[in-house]
Amino acid sequence: MTTPNMTLEKTQQLSPVARRLAFFKGLQLATNRIHSSNDADEIILELSAELCALFEAERLTIYTLAEKDGAIVTRVKTGLNTVQSIRLPVSDSSIAGYVAKTGAPVNVRDVYDEAELRAISPTLHFQREVDLNSGFRSRQMLVAPIRDPDGGRIIGVIQLINTVNGEAFSKVAEEGLLGLTQTLGVALARHSRQPARLRSRFDALVADGRITAEELRQAIREARSGDLSTESILVDGLGLTAVELGEAAARYFGVPYQPFRDNHIRPMDLLRNIKRDYVEQSKWLPYEETAEGVVVLCIDPEQVRSAGTVQNVLQKKRLSYRVTSAREFELTVEKFFDSSLDDASVGDLLFGLGEDEDEGGGLKDDVTAAADNELVKLVNKIIVDAYRQGASDIHIEPRPGREKTLVRFRKDGSLVPYIEVPASYRSPLVTRIKVMCDLDISERRKPQDGKIKFRKFAPLDVELRVATLPTQGGLEDVVMRLLPNNEPLPITELGLLPFNLERLQQAVTKPYGIFFVCGPTGAGKTTTLHSILNYINTPETKIWTVEDPVEITQKGLRQVQVNRKAGIDFATMMRAFLRADPDVIMVGEMRDQETVAVSIEASLTGHLVFSTLHTNSAPESVVRLLDMGMDPFNFADALIGVLAQRLAKRLCSKCCEAYEPDDDEIGRMLDEYCEDLHLTPQFQADPVAARAEILTRWRQSFAGDDGRFSLKRAVGCKDCTQGYRGRVGLHELMLGSDAIKRLVQERGRVSQVFGQALSEGMRTLRQDGMEKVLMGITDMKQVRKVCVR
Repeated sequence: MTTPNMTLEKTQQLSPVARRLAFFKGLQLATNRIHSSNDADEIILELSAELCALFEAERLTIYTLAEKDGAIVTRVKTGLNTVQSIRLPVSDSSIAGYVAKTGAPVNVRDVYDEAELRAISPTLHFQREVDLNSGFRSRQMLVAPIRDPDGGRIIGVIQLINTVNGEAFSKVAEEGLLGLTQTLGVALARHSRQPARLRSRFDALVADGRITAEELRQAIREARSGDLSTESILVDGLGLTAVELGEAAARYFGVPYQPFRDNHIRPMDLLRNIKRDYVEQSKWLPYEETAEGVVVLCIDPEQVRSAGTVQNVLQKKRLSYRVTSAREFELTVEKFFDSSLDDASVGDLLFGLGEDEDEGGGLKDDVTAAADNELVKLVNKIIVDAYRQGASDIHIEPRPGREKTLVRFRKDGSLVPYIEVPASYRSPLVTRIKVMCDLDISERRKPQDGKIKFRKFAPLDVELRVATLPTQGGLEDVVMRLLPNNEPLPITELGLLPFNLERLQQAVTKPYGIFFVCGPTGAGKTTTLHSILNYINTPETKIWTVEDPVEITQKGLRQVQVNRKAGIDFATMMRAFLRADPDVIMVGEMRDQETVAVSIEASLTGHLVFSTLHTNSAPESVVRLLDMGMDPFNFADALIGVLAQRLAKRLCSKCCEAYEPDDDEIGRMLDEYCEDLHLTPQFQADPVAARAEILTRWRQSFAGDDGRFSLKRAVGCKDCTQGYRGRVGLHELMLGSDAIKRLVQERGRVSQVFGQALSEGMRTLRQDGMEKVLMGITDMKQVRKVCVR
């Protein structure tokens, strides 16, 4: 049998007429083989080298139209072994994309000749990235559309690259390629109308154009000859994701795909008699119990079903199967059988509790069960795990009947499931927590508050503020807030923009007056106040604080805990502080008129007073205090400023992805930024000029040397929660200027105070958040979530 090179050498020695006849005879043989084959991909790949020789081309690529996103993706290609599957938009951004868009064949002598490309279309471009990545240089290119023979719609593109003689592709090649596209159209259309014959869990990747058939064969060959799996080669070598592999496997096995979820609750009752070694060997595990039965997670459902061991282990259970990728299965096993924590794992502790307790027991039974060694260890483990995972709160939520008690952690502002405790232990679990914080264990109808000093129960220096709340059905919820005894944050690490940091430092060093930090519960108000106190805490300064509870302790402060049973509340301690020669007073919260009145009195008699308010914005705080009955003249004289604050999720620095926003995205951000400026005289006078000035400042402060912005988006990794890790403060600082004080004295409306503060340079919470988006710290989704106007 002759090789393609021998055939080429012979044809080049023939006359033009004989060469034309030989060319079409060879093309006829190739098209006959394509028509007679049942597997279009395999026969085209097999003929690709012969077709290159026939057309005297160096390389050939066939693209097909992807139904999902309308792009064209490589189906067959020769050469370019260093380049992964190519996906091109149907547009003028590439020659193949242009042909798919217009349906007109293109014959280019030099793809790098811009003038030649503009003669075809003024906006036509050549995708140079493939050449840059592979080291191959394209020159000539002959491209033609492949059409569905029935409807005539374009279903693909065939592309020949570089002639062997360095000249443009001939008219004969053009004519022959158009004939070949008709054959390919019939073959590909027939193949697409037939149900896809998936012969392996990876074949759907080829069918969707994620990789080519040859790339899959090469990956399988490498896996057989080495120590790596085919999946590892596809992920690490070809850049596919675990989700793509899982969805492809789901189509092959005909069962749903289950991605890895870090916050999925471990089904402790189902895992009771299953060991990790067995799971790693058998490649299946019970994932959860639903209305369909027990969901069995596995890599190969057919093999697991045929083995029959699942039904033996999970007797009398209805089974439902889900498939996942090997990597995601390993992550799930690691989560379910995590043994990295000290002492027994939480799963082992739950195993020890069992399900055989009598739910109808009385208080005495609850107390006995609460003292059970396994339950004591479980409660300690929940608190330790919450602390290690950086949770701010622990939520214990009993449910009625035989439903399990859900335990959730609040991490970075969002609640995530942790474990489920057997229903028979819901009352003893709450009783155990009440015992730890000296609450009345017999009282279940009223809410109670308490505090746990965890050092008494485990070697961990953390305190917890505990709140119990009666819920429907005679149950009790428990919420525990972790109060780590750590040092206050330096004021420079609060996340204030330089503009706000400088103004805040100047304001809080004044000798007397009153300064407020406002925001909803959990916005970090106490943290900010302690950072301010740490900034002004010097040996010659006497600082008194009254808090409920004392969350942060620091040297040099004299701190008092509110105790209403003993008659210690905010107003009482404020009056006591005035007799104790203070320089600075911090009141945990302005809850009533009496506390506010005493605080303003103290600020007017030479003391610096700090406090918090539950208000939405800085200007609203002023009007709220006036509505509480404050004398506007005294309040205006005392006011130093108000700092409003929110916490937004911070993008994970390990996995966040940088991207360049288009002009429309920057324009939308600018529109939102300017919405907050409509009350200012400057914006009302000339909104276009004001908008342009803001954009210029953005470019100077946040854009690169080329004037382009770079934002970041959440991706997600094992170290974060859906692309976010930690939180960042958003701030709105309004200082008590002469104009603001005059409005306070005149009992001005919120809009008047707001407009004046903006005119003096105040940035709203949303504006502050947008600048942190431009800095790559967070994203607009989080800013919009916490800064609602």
